[in-house]
Amino acid sequence: MTYEIGSLTLEHPVLNGSGTFDAIAARRVFGDALLEDFPFSAFVSKTITPEPRAGNPPPRLYETPSGMINSIGLPNKGIEGFLEHDLPRLAELPVPLIVSVMATDRAGFERLVAGVGEREEVAALELNVSCPNVKSGLIVGEEPSETRALVAALRDRTDKPIVVKLTPNTADPAAVAVAAEEAGADGVSLINTIRATAFAPGSSEPWLGAGSGGLSGPAVKVIALEQVRRVSAVVSIAVIGMGGIETARDAADFIAAGSDLVAVGTASFRDPAAAKGVRDGLEDFLGDTSTLDLNLRSN
Repeated sequence: MTYEIGSLTLEHPVLNGSGTFDAIAARRVFGDALLEDFPFSAFVSKTITPEPRAGNPPPRLYETPSGMINSIGLPNKGIEGFLEHDLPRLAELPVPLIVSVMATDRAGFERLVAGVGEREEVAALELNVSCPNVKSGLIVGEEPSETRALVAALRDRTDKPIVVKLTPNTADPAAVAVAAEEAGADGVSLINTIRATAFAPGSSEPWLGAGSGGLSGPAVKVIALEQVRRVSAVVSIAVIGMGGIETARDAADFIAAGSDLVAVGTASFRDPAAAKGVRDGLEDFLGDTSTLDLNLRSN
């Protein structure tokens, strides 16, 4: 079996969710042993923006009975800081690098794609389309026409694979996925976090410094499976499924729903080795598909 995102071929189907595994920090802790048995077939960077961002005010995390709400707010060094400081270290990873980018207008996205896409260390790009377009006021990833226009504009600026990270906070993610494919995207990833809030214990005031955040973890798995099922039924490009994957059985469920690849996210906050367990266990599932009702869409 092969696992492909456009022209990019991967050795196995397990990736990381953007921003959920800090490979640079992990290498400081675990040393080169991390590289010898790296858990992911490709590494997706934290989302970078045109200018540096400090992120949201603390508190930024809230644990729920079956998941986590985060309001981290995409802190990053901006494109210049990423290219100077982070890219050289991420290029040392033993797998292809997918860089996640986000901006609030087309010019910002074009600057990011031009700056990152020309670097040979970068294998593919992920477009995080969860931010409002400053001209239209619409969330790009919630409106098919906005997504189509953005992807079409960026498709002409790079020949590297483009993955569109879909938001679940829209009435019809499948329509957005179709628009992304029609504009030239090579893949879609879903789901991103679901809007959520939580109150401080014994209070009616929000716990998170930003007031609200995004829910992830096992609590969102059933929602993610349904959205993956609907999206995979209407597109022919790569589908990267995520949302509450903690075990190989979870990952197999996503493949049964139509995912070509899967991504481990929140589980890595609890256990940095979680993805390794998913990867190794999933190999057993995929090696004996006679015992599973899997809709394997990989070649």
